[in-house]
Amino acid sequence: MNWLTNFVRPRFRALVAKQDVPDSLWDKCPICEAMIFHRDLEEAHFVCQHCGHHMRLPPKTRFQHLFDGGQYETIELPKAVVDPLKFRDSKRYVDRLKEAQSKTGRSDAIIVAHGTIKGNKTVIAAFDFSFMGGSMGVAVGEGLVSAAKLAVDQRAAFVAIPASGGARMQEGMLSLMQMPRTTIAVQQVKEAGLPYIVVLTDPTTGGVTASFAMLGDVQIAERGAQIGFAGARVIEETIRETLPEGFQRAEYLLEHGMVDIVCHRKELPGTLGRIIDLLLNAHAPKPAEPAAESKAENSSTNGSADTTPADDSMTASPNGTDNADAGSEKINNRKPVTGAKRPDAETGKAKFVGGGSGGGKSIGKALDDGQPKKA
Repeated sequence: MNWLTNFVRPRFRALVAKQDVPDSLWDKCPICEAMIFHRDLEEAHFVCQHCGHHMRLPPKTRFQHLFDGGQYETIELPKAVVDPLKFRDSKRYVDRLKEAQSKTGRSDAIIVAHGTIKGNKTVIAAFDFSFMGGSMGVAVGEGLVSAAKLAVDQRAAFVAIPASGGARMQEGMLSLMQMPRTTIAVQQVKEAGLPYIVVLTDPTTGGVTASFAMLGDVQIAERGAQIGFAGARVIEETIRETLPEGFQRAEYLLEHGMVDIVCHRKELPGTLGRIIDLLLNAHAPKPAEPAAESKAENSSTNGSADTTPADDSMTASPNGTDNADAGSEKINNRKPVTGAKRPDAETGKAKFVGGGSGGGKSIGKALDDGQPKKA
């Protein structure tokens, strides 16, 4: 009896019992509520295969998707003061920070990494919405400033990917001070002649929208991303009007000129690569053309002199006499060209060559000095 009870019966129960499926194997789309196998979702870059909804993406997964070959390096961010205001609501701010840090495994809501996108040096600062809603505090401000400095030092493009509910209220005025700080950091990147690109993801709201997130040279948004300052419900209650359909969504902002591109996530690496390559290499110096003197030397060394007449007026007449007088008269009747562009023999660059009364010479000199003057 003991053998049947202790051995046979448990084996039969194990065979016929329903096996519990781990919850981590399936994910549910928040829009269409379809169940998606986790491997299929990862291959689709966390985009629903049924309705196309772009789910929120962890920063490291986004880095692997954007950087060439998934290769990148993260930087250590400066340590910021913790709980400067000793804030407490229903829970202490320090306890909230520790809970978010243990949940996400990172110190705050931003990660900065650098690598290459389509062969061009790029620095990316990405937000993690799972860390206290991606709210911007002193630590996030320090991260953005460090990312901007790194981009300037490496002569790299700077890409910001916000996913935030705005400024962190537990830090009060100190969190609001990060708005001008990040704006100044972005301006330093632009003054260095480097591109600054923003990829707006869901959601981008509050003080983040009111500062660095809307200052990009090119504004890119993921499909369906919520982008705005105040919430739609607050706006409706304030103005007491019904908002249009799709208000504060990426497509609505594209129609009204607030963003430049609405991009599918799978197309984002290629789109970023083309834009960065265009902005970084658009002003690259072109190789200088061979100097006219070197061409003349080459022709003389070949032993062949150029006997081609320069003008029809200098050819022999049917009577066998030269039309030199007619040719010189034709040349003398030509109007002088003032301020014409001619290639410089040494540099190969366009240079203003004066004519007539010397007006072109004065214009060329003014342009060379960087101080326009009247001719």
